[in-house]
Amino acid sequence: MKEHDNAHPPVSLDDIRQRRALLDAACLRPRDPREHLLNPDERAYFATLQAGHPAHSEPNALLPVSQLYLRDVPGLAGPEGADLLQVLWCPLDHHHGLPAARLVWRNASSVGNLLTDPPEPADLEHYGNYVPEPCVLHPEVVTEYPAPHELPEELADRLYDWGEEQEEDTEYPAPHNHPEELADRLYIRGEEQEEDPEEGPGGTYYQYYLSVAPGWKVGGWGPWSFCDPSPMHCETCNAQYQPLFTIDSGEGNGGSDSWTPLKDLEKPSGPTGLRSPADAAMVKIGRGYSMQIYVCPTSLDHPHLEVMQ
Repeated sequence: MKEHDNAHPPVSLDDIRQRRALLDAACLRPRDPREHLLNPDERAYFATLQAGHPAHSEPNALLPVSQLYLRDVPGLAGPEGADLLQVLWCPLDHHHGLPAARLVWRNASSVGNLLTDPPEPADLEHYGNYVPEPCVLHPEVVTEYPAPHELPEELADRLYDWGEEQEEDTEYPAPHNHPEELADRLYIRGEEQEEDPEEGPGGTYYQYYLSVAPGWKVGGWGPWSFCDPSPMHCETCNAQYQPLFTIDSGEGNGGSDSWTPLKDLEKPSGPTGLRSPADAAMVKIGRGYSMQIYVCPTSLDHPHLEVMQ
């Protein structure tokens, strides 16, 4: 069984950094409405950066993803003597199309001389989806509840009815669709179609506003989406896994702004370029999903579990 699933040629870390720098500069400069983002020379250069190279045969260095001091994150507990959690991963697709993560629990005082030139991975996923941009941590404690899929059916039905009531009392921004586009949505092949109430904000009010918080987070509930909830047990002791850390493709869920981080409530005063506040880390899991890391409550030495949702 091969360790890496390279559907496209891997690229270097420098390729990704130069691609992002090129696109960022292009996003920030003024251009005419019909003008391409990149000029012909830039497009040619971008193509060389995206060409990739043959995969290397030697071990691939890991890439740092997150560093969390336990003192900064309420509820985060590690093994005895540890006050720091470091999350690293191999920035290539592994099992189930996810990067392979490694969890390192350590005591910060035991760290010796820091490497001034740490090793970098030779091979990275073709599109650079697993290369986090440096971010400053702003911990924010929120209360969330299980996804609708995990609730008893009777309770889920009650919450649906309650959500319909909230819809009546909530003002939503007017859609930006052109009237003709709306007509195309409601009339298909000459037959009038009724809108599905479960697709409106009332039917998903609980899901978007109250249940599972989107974005990068410690603990919380699993954001079940294209898979139904299922038991997940440690392969070593059969204990039920508990969520440790979620790496998301953005900080919003697209359904509401109720989970907007406090530091992002104030809109940027100017252009943000390629990197927006809602996607500061610039990590993408799958087609815009999230990666949850689950750990065994019996022992953190037991293998962890990675799930895409």
